[in-house]
Amino acid sequence: MQEAVITKAAEANDVMLVAPTGTGKTLAFLIAVYNKLRIDDKGLQAIIVAPSRELALQIEQVFKNMKTLYKVTCCYGGHSMKLEQDSLRNSPAVLIATPGRLADHIDRDSIDVSSAKVVVLDEFDKSLQMGFHDQLKMLFNALNGKQQHILTSATHNDTLPGFLPFRTPEVLNFIPDTEDTQKLQISVVRTKSSDKAEALMRLVAGFNQEVCLVFCNQRDAVERISAVFKYHKFEHGIFHGALEQIDREKNLIRFRGGAHNVLLATDLAARGLDIPEIRHIVHYQLPPREEEFIHRNGRTARMHAHGKSYLLLADDESLPSYLDKTLPEVSLSKSLKLPPPPQYVCLYVSAGKKDKVSKGDIAGLFMKKAELSGDEIGLIVILDYASYVSVKRSVLPKVLRALKEEKLKKIKVKIEVAN
Repeated sequence: MQEAVITKAAEANDVMLVAPTGTGKTLAFLIAVYNKLRIDDKGLQAIIVAPSRELALQIEQVFKNMKTLYKVTCCYGGHSMKLEQDSLRNSPAVLIATPGRLADHIDRDSIDVSSAKVVVLDEFDKSLQMGFHDQLKMLFNALNGKQQHILTSATHNDTLPGFLPFRTPEVLNFIPDTEDTQKLQISVVRTKSSDKAEALMRLVAGFNQEVCLVFCNQRDAVERISAVFKYHKFEHGIFHGALEQIDREKNLIRFRGGAHNVLLATDLAARGLDIPEIRHIVHYQLPPREEEFIHRNGRTARMHAHGKSYLLLADDESLPSYLDKTLPEVSLSKSLKLPPPPQYVCLYVSAGKKDKVSKGDIAGLFMKKAELSGDEIGLIVILDYASYVSVKRSVLPKVLRALKEEKLKKIKVKIEVAN
């Protein structure tokens, strides 16, 4: 798929890539974009639009990991407008942005987008579903019409929005004709309406700490189920659009780092997020549209992996028309037995990128001062003004004792369990 995208983008002006989640679309279009960049061109050369902040940040990280010589700037809602405008004054070669924040910068004349060579709309159908039609139209009105266009999606779309300056892109379709049922096992779990949240806990507890993503249709349902989990002291995280950006980032960091094995989420988590390989998907509420069901299940059974998807159905609910009515059923344990706590704990460190702190600095501090081995340190994430480190739960007391009052880059830092 990646080879096909890179080859086609070199010869065709308008390309649409349709491929399942987890197949490497990001690297495919980033290499295609990189091949268009020129080191002697000092203006903006490429624009990449993503429907969510998390996806935009993930694309930025992949581009940075490519170790090119080109400047990249990422702009998204919830981030400092002033920091973004300061970065845009010295025009980046590549601008990655969410539709709303990009429209804000165009409106403020923060950057001239007109002469960009390449425009990528990643998960473009999701941007339209989320109501960004006007913001994307503003972008295309500000362009000079000479750009190459690359569109990506995990589901095929027969109609294109009217603001696009082309109608017949070269389509690269890598969606299989039939679902690989050997890789993804779908089962039904039946329960009483009054017992549904506890049935969910009994189901998830039986996964033996394997990573699990639970989908709900509304953020209110996520919060309601979370309250039940908290009452039973069942470790979990939540993820939905009403959370503050920093809380969304922290919950994803905990999940990715193994400090939470269960994430309760809306469909915001169904696409593009950099999260661990997931063995279990639970549909606490089934989506009305088959496309969202496909995207949710795309978080598991990715590439060559195998996964399981569970449909939690109360006695007053029925399967939607897009599902086979003869799906196998699984039964639950009659009692709730909480699993052991997650293997890792997430720690907060009060210094980040703006303090010139690197992952190596943090790993060095934890290994030298707290005497941790490399396998006792997990995921390290550096944000602008804070960092987060996953450590084995068994070494937590030793770490907190050893790193109290310690300095990092000559700065006294606070290190504590992330809240």
